[in-house]
Amino acid sequence: MTTKVLITDYVWPSTDPEREVLEAAGIELIIAPDTSEETLSELAKDVDAIMFCFAQVTGKVLESASNCNIAARYGIGVDNVDIGRATELGIVVTNVPDYCMDEVTDHAIGMILALNRRLVPHSNTVVKGCWNDVALDQPMHRTRGATLGIVGFGRIGRSLAAKASGFGMNILAYDPLIEIGTDIDGASSVSLKDLLERSDFVSLHVPLLPSTQNMIGAEELAQMKQGSIIVNCARGGLIDEEALASSLASGHTAGAGLDVVEPTPPDPDSALLKQENVIITPHTAFFSQASTLELEQRTAQEVVRVLNGEQPENLINPDVLGKARSGI
Repeated sequence: MTTKVLITDYVWPSTDPEREVLEAAGIELIIAPDTSEETLSELAKDVDAIMFCFAQVTGKVLESASNCNIAARYGIGVDNVDIGRATELGIVVTNVPDYCMDEVTDHAIGMILALNRRLVPHSNTVVKGCWNDVALDQPMHRTRGATLGIVGFGRIGRSLAAKASGFGMNILAYDPLIEIGTDIDGASSVSLKDLLERSDFVSLHVPLLPSTQNMIGAEELAQMKQGSIIVNCARGGLIDEEALASSLASGHTAGAGLDVVEPTPPDPDSALLKQENVIITPHTAFFSQASTLELEQRTAQEVVRVLNGEQPENLINPDVLGKARSGI
């Protein structure tokens, strides 16, 4: 009987890299034509593994996948798979947590610098033929000596700290897993309130959980410095976007860089799309040819490991061990 993997969705040119890994292991690829729950549930009925990017792998999809051993995320966050139901069913859930650290941190730094130097509005002014009309009356920080607050000090947060230090920035970090007052990897660990009050730039690098939903709202934005900049290259839903739009319109927040918004795509009438001190990119911070190749190959390799009865490199639901369908 042929071993099969369902690929729910992908955003790169082809599935050739993962196909090479999987077919070498005797695994057939099935690529979903759309990401509706009905389509995925039907296609999942006789597959041994699911690989997913942005599609919602719901409890219904997992329940339909009666032979499935692993749900492997193309990426870092796993808020689009029902982890609890997967564990109950004996399905291993994996991700690739470190494939795009350079790309995401480059993106965050790029947004901070572009917003601070007001590159987009100044360029637009010149393109409109108004070279002499640029008013130098907006906040613009000298990066050397400025303070960057990093919310979430895991792999990506620490990589960002290392790069920002090269610009001469002082680094503050907030992470509930790190004791306040600790100096770690060039950053000083502080409370979220302290970080917001002291930072010229704030960059978010936390997962989307019930505890982090809208963690930056009107109160937190008001705590930030007048003229500060906030960047989110993590997950939509971390920032209350209506509150952010109001803070930007008032001039309290000087700029926002968003690689993720909620919902996607954004509402065409969103106030964030009408403000010049905002940069929004379509969840592309992860991307380079090198990072995507690594992501495709490593996600496929996790599938092969689990289907061979081996423990994956990056196990999201350790409670599945001992009762996994794969035998691990």
